[in-house]
Parts: sequence; C-alpha cells; structure tokens
Amino acid sequence: MNVLVINAGSSSLKYQLVHVENHAVIAKGICERVGSANAFHKHGIDENEVVIDAQMADHDAAMALVLDSLINSDDAPIKSLDEIDAIGHRIVQGGKYFDKSVLIDDDVIEKIDELAELAPLHNKAALMGIRACQKHMPNIPMVAVFDTSFFQTLPPKAYMYPLPYEYYEKYAIRKYGAHGTSHRYISERAAVVLDEPLEDLKLITCHLGNGCSMSAIDHGVAVDTSMGLTPLDGLMMGTRCGAIDPAIVPFLMEHENLTTSEVNDVMNKKSGLLGISGVSNDLRSVRDASEGGNERAQLAYDMYSNSVKKYIGAYIAVMGGVDAIVLTAGVGENCEKMRRMIFAGLQPLGIILDEEKNRQRGFEREISADNSAVKIIIIPTNEEYMIALDTFRIVEESEIDRDI
Repeated sequence: MNVLVINAGSSSLKYQLVHVENHAVIAKGICERVGSANAFHKHGIDENEVVIDAQMADHDAAMALVLDSLINSDDAPIKSLDEIDAIGHRIVQGGKYFDKSVLIDDDVIEKIDELAELAPLHNKAALMGIRACQKHMPNIPMVAVFDTSFFQTLPPKAYMYPLPYEYYEKYAIRKYGAHGTSHRYISERAAVVLDEPLEDLKLITCHLGNGCSMSAIDHGVAVDTSMGLTPLDGLMMGTRCGAIDPAIVPFLMEHENLTTSEVNDVMNKKSGLLGISGVSNDLRSVRDASEGGNERAQLAYDMYSNSVKKYIGAYIAVMGGVDAIVLTAGVGENCEKMRRMIFAGLQPLGIILDEEKNRQRGFEREISADNSAVKIIIIPTNEEYMIALDTFRIVEESEIDRDI
C-alpha cells in the first residue's frame, strides 16, 4: 500500500509517499512559505532533491503542486493518483477525544477544529491540508494520527494541574503532551534494539531538537510527559522557554506593557536557546559561539543540558527506576557534546556514557558503557513511517469491516 503522509504547518506542507510493506520512502518534499511571494518547493530524495521557486497562494495550491510532482516530475514515483491508496495526516492536538488514530470523517474534522484553541497554529493548518486533499483526492481514505493520543494513558495525578477543578470541567485544562508519535516509535524500536518485550521495560524517551519533550514509559505505557496543555511546557527549547514560574507572565505584562498575545509570542518565539544566547535557536550555532568564548551562548548550552538532566531524575523517581534512556531528533541524534553534558555526573544512578560510542553517528545504537546498569540508546525517529503504518492498519481494518 502507498500512503501519502501529510504534515501541514501554518505556512508549510511537508509530505512523504511511503510504500508501507517495503518500509520504503518513494518520494518526499516540502512546500515552504506557502502564501508568500518567496514560496518554494523542495522535492526529491537525498542527492536527487530539487528546489523550485513556485507561487502557492494557499495550501490548496501547495497540494496541487505536490500531486503534480508525484506524477509528472522527471523521477515521478507513480503514474497516476490512483496509485495512492490512503492519506495519513499528522494532527498535533487530539484532546480528550482521540486515544488512537482514526479514519477522518465530518465528525473528526469538527473535533479537530474545536481543539484548535489548544494548538492554533497546528490544528488549523492540518485542517487546511485535509480539505486540500479532499478537493484533489475525494475518494481516497484519510486517517488522522494525533501527537497527543499516545499520552491518553497518563494517570490523572500526572495530567491534572493543581488549579480549581472547575477549569478542568469547563475548559478541559490538563496535560496533553506532544511528539507522541515520535515517543511511540522510539520506544518500540528501543525494545527491538534491546531484544526485550516493550512490556518488560521502563524507558525514558527524549525527543531533543528545536522542539523538546521527554516521556516516562513504564512497561509500554506512557505515565508522564514534559509538554503540557500546549507544547510550550517542559524543557527549554530552541525558541520556547519551557516551564517557568507562572508569576513571570503577569509581571512581564505589567512591566513591559505586553498584551496576552505579545507575552505568548515572547515565550514561544523569543525565548529558549535564542533568548538566552542572543545568537540563534540552532544548537549548532550556539555551540560554535560558546566555544568561541561567548558567555551567554555557554550559559544557554548549560541550561539546555540541565533541563534534560532534571527530567531524567524526575522520571526515574516516577517509575521507580529505568532500564534505558532513548534519545532522538536533531540534538539527541547528532550532538555528542550535549549528550556528554546531559549524562555527566549520573554515574551514581547507574548511567554511564561510553565516550567512544558517543562519537559515532547515523544509526540505531547503544552509547552506554558496558558496565552501565542503564542503557543509553540513539534511535533516529521516523514519525512519517508511524503515520503511514497507522494509516495502513486502519484502512485495512475498515475494508475488512466493510467486507464483513
């Protein structure tokens, strides 16, 4: 089955065409700056990627461009849109409604729209992607795969906030988490690497990139995660502040004369690595600046690693131990210096990094020392494949149900 995976952002449309049974990506690309005069389209795999300036007034136009590239480009992977069997959409916020991926119908679309208040940039964009696909491929089944569904197993003591209970009843204010598809994928792959049933393991999974989140997965079940009502909570990130004293918000609004929208913008887009270093939200640039003597960049680097380290300790306490710590995403997979800083001093907890293994790159591997009681594992994430696999399974099940 060929599954087209769509990840629509507010001004972007990322896609992959995946042959599920063969675990093969047969096409991929991204439309950037949709709606802007500077829009462009990247299409192709690795050395065959081409970048084309292209006018895309909206996501509908971007989708039309994507589909044309899939059947008419020089290296077109398919000859007809009929060769696309299903479409999987990444949806950030599923709220309390969705504890698993589902076939998209009018009711699902209505609920995704209703939940947009909790993820306004993401859910509204996803709806634009869904509607564009409905227009251009009306007869192809579509599946919604939610970032939050993996965390519907959190117990109330983990997902509730200590606010007046009426706010939970009125507004469903609670922890929902994010990056769930990534955490689910790397936990399942970690079990394969360890050659142990996932149900027998206590794992701490770390998705560390420009956006960062960590999860405690106890015997295959997510019991806590760092992101909260929105993806702003938890770890320090590229431009997000993560968890801070909430009294800072009214303080800044009063002293800087900021509106709610403006202070939200400060916390989401001007904080984190960028806000502390004054250099960049990209850890590579911050690292270079810190090694060149920039004290603020070094502080940002130290704060980032310390943020991760604190959650490791917290989740060991939550689960009463840990068998393995799993890292993924741009920083988790590629930055040996950050990994070294995160695990420095954790030897008394049985967590020992192997310096030589830590310098290796590019594949699933253990980087813990042979005498480490806790395994440290690198797993390159593959959210697109998880979305494709969920889509494949749900469409297959729906077809079986129809036959019955």
